[in-house]
Amino acid sequence: MIEQSSYLSILARAPAVDVKSFAEALIPMLDDIEVLQNRTGLVMLPMRDTVRGELFYAGEALLAEAHVRIRGAEGYAACLGRDLQQALAIALIDAAYTASTARSDIEAFVAAQAAAQAEADAALCLAVARTRVQMETF
Repeated sequence: MIEQSSYLSILARAPAVDVKSFAEALIPMLDDIEVLQNRTGLVMLPMRDTVRGELFYAGEALLAEAHVRIRGAEGYAACLGRDLQQALAIALIDAAYTASTARSDIEAFVAAQAAAQAEADAALCLAVARTRVQMETF
């Protein structure tokens, strides 16, 4: 079983088209879907001052959020941007996982997305490392 905060973070970073396709495939397995909320909004973007360690707000960020209920199990999603379909898809996956519907399929999808994200992160770190300047060599 995957921890909810982990799989929601992975799904929020996953390509929206992949998440939407996967959620679309789950819909026939689900009972009645009750959409409690599906909206965009602004949230304050917190940052921490690295010198004093104090919290401040750098500005606002636009996000799409969704809240659904399936067979008494609730699903929630919030992702940056205004893609309400992406947020709804993630919320559906969350509710399905909570309701133990297609759990192994969801775990496999999340694992594949996590692997792709780890590979992309490693490639980015490698690209950034190539630009590093060793001040001791000057």
